[in-house]
Amino acid sequence: MLVQINTDNRVEGNEVANAAIEERLRERLSRFADRLTRVEVHVRDVDGDRNGGQGIAVSLEARPAGGQPIAVNDQAATVDSAVAGALRKAVDILDRSFAKQDAVR
Repeated sequence: MLVQINTDNRVEGNEVANAAIEERLRERLSRFADRLTRVEVHVRDVDGDRNGGQGIAVSLEARPAGGQPIAVNDQAATVDSAVAGALRKAVDILDRSFAKQDAVR
């Protein structure tokens, strides 16, 4: 499973921050690792200097092998919270999707 992390120019996107996001992704998606080819994460600051309560947006796209990609979004005050929210949604969708596939087999 390839993990790609993209940040806009207003979000700290250094190697340490990206490694922490990638570790969290791999941990939460580990049970799907053999069924996913790629996971892309886009992190952006949606409110600039205002620093509002929902200032960070995360888009996560997971691409199952031989299937349609799933995409989820979440917004929160911090990168960690937004990533956690997007991961929660992605895991729910992948659980349902793979359960349906396994039931058909």
